[in-house]
Amino acid sequence: MQSKIPTTRLSSWQCQLSPSSTQTHQSISSTLEKATGKKHLVDNSPETCWTSQQGLPQFIQLGFNSRVVPKRLSITFQGGFVGTRCAVYIPVEGSGTKDWQVLTTVYPEDVNRRQAFDLTPVQPELLSGGISALKLVFEDSSDFFGRITVYDLKLDGIPI
Repeated sequence: MQSKIPTTRLSSWQCQLSPSSTQTHQSISSTLEKATGKKHLVDNSPETCWTSQQGLPQFIQLGFNSRVVPKRLSITFQGGFVGTRCAVYIPVEGSGTKDWQVLTTVYPEDVNRRQAFDLTPVQPELLSGGISALKLVFEDSSDFFGRITVYDLKLDGIPI
């Protein structure tokens, strides 16, 4: 029998933290226009989204005020504007957010539904002390111009 690990919602778009919380902050590579800005990643509305400008790569970066061990990423794209290869990076220990290393890579499908990915590290010891930040780098897009559209983004994990 496999036991379940209790998880806590880590990001500002979950029930533990509100969008105005100072416990999590986000930055993005670009925004197509103000109506599709980063605030729409965390507003829990299925009618709003973040859309990048054209060109690759694009990224979403999350920062945490306390260390966490991320376990699962859930993301909802607009079909046709999907980041079809997404490298998940974490900071190199002791570098702040200056240097990054690959935690894992996920491959979302070109669909409109929520997709969930277990964040299994390429090297298990990378998460032993938790992390202070996480960066999703969209290296490929299903859009010819390299635009990415995200309606919802959630991160589950364990606070340290």
